[in-house]
Amino acid sequence: MERKQLYWLFFGFSGRVSRAPYFLAGLLLSVFQAFPLYQFTLAPEESGVGQFWASLFWAVFFLSVWSYVALGVKRLHDFGKPGLFAVALFIPMVSILTFVVLCLYPGDAEANEYGRDTNAPGERP
Repeated sequence: MERKQLYWLFFGFSGRVSRAPYFLAGLLLSVFQAFPLYQFTLAPEESGVGQFWASLFWAVFFLSVWSYVALGVKRLHDFGKPGLFAVALFIPMVSILTFVVLCLYPGDAEANEYGRDTNAPGERP
């Protein structure tokens, strides 16, 4: 996968993304969030190492929030829904159900208003 396509997948808001890339990208983001948090729990209290891992966790967390929104918007576009519904990914308890639905619900087989092809930046049909 090219760097430009990875940038689009995690940070772009145009186009459509299918179920498998959405799930795998969400899983990768979760791993990226979990690793510094795990390292933080292993670090001694009040140590510089602990502060480093805490800072890294928050940096990764805020970057991944943007990515979760971008992925959610593109996944919603895949079945013709507006990206505004991605807000549901941030409502406690609803977010888990929303993620599962977005992973399981099939996208449009044909072109829709958000693009011709899935897993590509948006080009109007």
